[in-house]
Amino acid sequence: MVTAAQPQAEPAPEPAPSPALPAPRGADLAEPYLSGHLASLGLAVEYVRAEGNTLYHLDDDGAEVAVLDLVGGFGATILGHNHPEIVSRAKDLLDRNAPVFAQFSLHPYAHDVARTLNAIVRRESGDPEPYLAIFANSGAEAIEAAVKHAELDRVLKVAELTEAIEAETEAVRAASGRGTVAVPDDVRERLGLRPPAAGAAGGTTDRVSGGTEGGATDWVSGGTGAGATDGATDGATDGATDGATDGVAGGVAGGTRGDAVAVPVDALAEAVLTANSALAQSPPVLLALEGSFHGKLVGSVQLTHNAAFREPFGALAARCRFVPFGRPEALDEIVAAERRTLFGLAVEDGRVRLTEHELPVFCAFVLEPVQGEGGIRPLDEEFARRIRETCDAIGCPVVVDEIQSGMGRTGTFLASSALGLRGDYYALGKSLGGGIAKAAVTLVRESRYRARFEMAHSSTFAKDGFSTLIAARTLELLEADGGGAYRRAEERGRQLTATLDAVHRDFPDVVKEVRGRGLMVGLELHDPSGSPDPGIREHALSGTFGYAASGYLLRAHAVRIFPTASAPTTLRFAPSVYLTDAEIDHAGAALRGLCEVLRAHDGARLLGSGDTPSGSRDDLTGEGQDR
Repeated sequence: MVTAAQPQAEPAPEPAPSPALPAPRGADLAEPYLSGHLASLGLAVEYVRAEGNTLYHLDDDGAEVAVLDLVGGFGATILGHNHPEIVSRAKDLLDRNAPVFAQFSLHPYAHDVARTLNAIVRRESGDPEPYLAIFANSGAEAIEAAVKHAELDRVLKVAELTEAIEAETEAVRAASGRGTVAVPDDVRERLGLRPPAAGAAGGTTDRVSGGTEGGATDWVSGGTGAGATDGATDGATDGATDGATDGVAGGVAGGTRGDAVAVPVDALAEAVLTANSALAQSPPVLLALEGSFHGKLVGSVQLTHNAAFREPFGALAARCRFVPFGRPEALDEIVAAERRTLFGLAVEDGRVRLTEHELPVFCAFVLEPVQGEGGIRPLDEEFARRIRETCDAIGCPVVVDEIQSGMGRTGTFLASSALGLRGDYYALGKSLGGGIAKAAVTLVRESRYRARFEMAHSSTFAKDGFSTLIAARTLELLEADGGGAYRRAEERGRQLTATLDAVHRDFPDVVKEVRGRGLMVGLELHDPSGSPDPGIREHALSGTFGYAASGYLLRAHAVRIFPTASAPTTLRFAPSVYLTDAEIDHAGAALRGLCEVLRAHDGARLLGSGDTPSGSRDDLTGEGQDR
């Protein structure tokens, strides 16, 4: 069949190019407020090259100026900047055109990373149970994936529990006909049951008094002397429920205290199902420690204790209860206040019995083995043990945030393993990318893993062919020589801490405390808000004192270090495992210079007028490049 050719439309004229709208000359359109803040603190520096523990910027003549970097990408450079083995792997991947984005296909390299991580966790914990890996792009995303998975697990458990209770309750209602159950007044009020008014159709309300035996409801309660409604208090979970099904928390078994009302089984069953339906919709309760930092995304920021980061966004996510650091008794109080129970009906020995079941309301307890932004505060073994025991008792998973403390920084791959703390989830990031890639992972204990999460959660960039293979090479380097990097982190951290302790001893009026583990160390300065110098005092009162101190160290000593975000008088040290003796000595000399300025309350030198630069990083003669 021959068809006529379709007429060709005339080509549309090319649109005239739109004139460019350049930004005003010199305008900073990328977080300009932050840029201005850096400038005011003497931290507005553009770095042009990096290697080992050294960053380089250019002076006014275009010459490189070396700076000792003790920030370490906030813990992201455990192997230093641009480690040659990591760079070589990256170049190889790019040179051979390795696929970076091949979503919804097989990723054997991701399985390799997961297997390596499992071997490490098994070695450090002694527990053979495997963990399944969910890859992410950043630490905050790894935390959100962990909490999201934990909430899916909680929701499914609530659904399973309510379905089981409904089935049992309906079976009891069908089998019990017109029977009654003795229900204490406080439980009846919790269920929203109201007795019929005296004289109303249907007869009077039968009351069963505490201590009375026998009576019209004897077949239901078994006699109130040993009845089935002992002390049900709001949220209580104590009491006896021997022989009950798994998850029954008790609280209504035993002897009746106070008055009880004989309630028809049918009415009680309906009230139980109605109350349970409402309670099952209770929002999850998240737990974290005071001083915690777990990210600044919509969900993770709710786990971050700093109110300035969290409170403006409180309406966007689930509520978190913060546990005072080192106070396990406060955890017990929070748990008691937040626990909720569902009611059910059961038949035991031919009698209808009111039961109570623990509602899975706790989504997760998220914690850092060593708090980073909270001021480098290590968790102690006893508190870690109490947290684990409490969470086991209430069925709450523990999410261990190893994003900053993990990857060998504290002397073991997982900082939590030194505490004997086993997580249900682990979040890893930062140094997993070898200092050049963005990589993170959430590890989920197999017994808690929900396969359907894989279809409910995904990310375009997670598990990509570049960052995951870089992570694999990073793990190889850390594990080489029988974990030599971990031993080096411990030894270098010990040497660094000894130097900081010496500064503390010589300047106890300036330095308050040195604490940390391995190469995650904090030096806390005394609060100078009472300083006679107005400049120092103003920075202290505005919360920028630590950054002013950082500006001085950079300007006068070519040392780069920052305070922790939620403890601004604590300077954080997170260098690579290749930190040299010369670099440690240089850091010690710089800190002594800072302490002398602070002891003299010399605001002019601290803030940039009158100081004489000393101790150039060029004096290190390249030792920082030793790997």
